[in-house]
Amino acid sequence: MEKLLTEDAVAQITGRSTSTLQKDRVAGTGIPYVKIGRQVRYREVDVAAFCAAKVRVSTNAPDSSTSGKQPRGRPRKPKATESENLPK
Repeated sequence: MEKLLTEDAVAQITGRSTSTLQKDRVAGTGIPYVKIGRQVRYREVDVAAFCAAKVRVSTNAPDSSTSGKQPRGRPRKPKATESENLPK
């Protein structure tokens, strides 16, 4: 059987707060987890894979965790097309 880790143990290993782990679960991002009744556990292999994915060799290396996310801030209004700018 695989070793299961508590939320507190994962927070200590990864340096992420328990509230961040909780928010990641709600958002469907972050480390995969196992739910046993009301208890949340993380498989050791999933935590190791998460940490391995965060390894960088340069500060210029892209962060794969931000790919595909929407930019922060208020969304911009789409530009009007030429036909929308014509007088009615």
